Amino acid sequence: MKAIFLDGPRSVGVGELPMPEPGKDEVLLQVSAVGICGSDLHYYLAGGIGSEVISRPFVPGHEFSARLLNNDTGLNLPGGQLVAVDPASPCGKCEWCLAGYENLCPNVIFAGAPPYNGAMAEFYAAKRSRLFSVPENISPAEAALLETLGVAIHATDMAEIGEKETVCILGSGPIGLCVLQLVTQQRSRPVFSIDPLDYRANRAKKMGAAESGRQVKAVAGWTGGRGVDVVIEATNSDKGFQQAVEAVRIGGRIFLVGIPQNDGYHIQASIARRKGLTVKWVRRMGHVYPRAIEMVSAGKIDLHTMVTHEFPLEFAAQAFEMQAECRDEVLKCVLYPSKVI
Repeated sequence: MKAIFLDGPRSVGVGELPMPEPGKDEVLLQVSAVGICGSDLHYYLAGGIGSEVISRPFVPGHEFSARLLNNDTGLNLPGGQLVAVDPASPCGKCEWCLAGYENLCPNVIFAGAPPYNGAMAEFYAAKRSRLFSVPENISPAEAALLETLGVAIHATDMAEIGEKETVCILGSGPIGLCVLQLVTQQRSRPVFSIDPLDYRANRAKKMGAAESGRQVKAVAGWTGGRGVDVVIEATNSDKGFQQAVEAVRIGGRIFLVGIPQNDGYHIQASIARRKGLTVKWVRRMGHVYPRAIEMVSAGKIDLHTMVTHEFPLEFAAQAFEMQAECRDEVLKCVLYPSKVI
């Protein structure tokens, strides 16, 4: 089968792999759509994320949807059924899994994170427990972005935003825009958005932000100098944490969703300390796929307009470059391994 390989910074190639052989409790899938995620871009630009580095060519891709090749009695689903796939397979045995925090499992097998191959290929073998049937009114591309929405749902769940609290979302990429939609539909208090790119800041305003700008200092003006109660940071910038510290009020809360460049942040500790801030890092998601599917199927969340560019698998190198350079007002590039656009 055809597959996409990353073998180092900015090195994307098309090659071949043997067809996957499903193991115990696995099923063979034909991959329908795969999104390029911000974490994929870290592998593309830097060759790794922290300790997870490219040591040999591997297949990226963890935001994906697929179709069952045959009827599956274990799932009670027919052949051809579209499914969303949770890319994480936690061990189910460690302290954190047993406590209900599977998203923190240190033994997780994660599709598209070295050394495990992902879904930028024609076929993929996945555990039945990680598959979620998708209704007909959700497209393959939208089904792939359910993973993105899942991360946003988990972040907003963690934030526990009160009805009277103000919110600022840093970053208007796909995760930030999903968070924006989730927060604005749940409450009437102002939700603000910051992104350094004009087209993304404008998109946030169209999708419900009370105010949207390019510089974090705008938050002070919008709040009379007070700052917001909650900041959800969803950028890829090593300045994201510092900007969150600047935007939040005294005694406020910060939730860090993004993965920073160079695997680190630099903050002005005196400001954070004097504000007495609460800071939490957000790691993937819990069991949220059913909620995500219901929201999209019911028209409560718009994933469709986030898919701005679509490519066949053979054009993966162009897609990675476009998304990494934020060209042509890109939000999300989606690859189609099994069909020609």
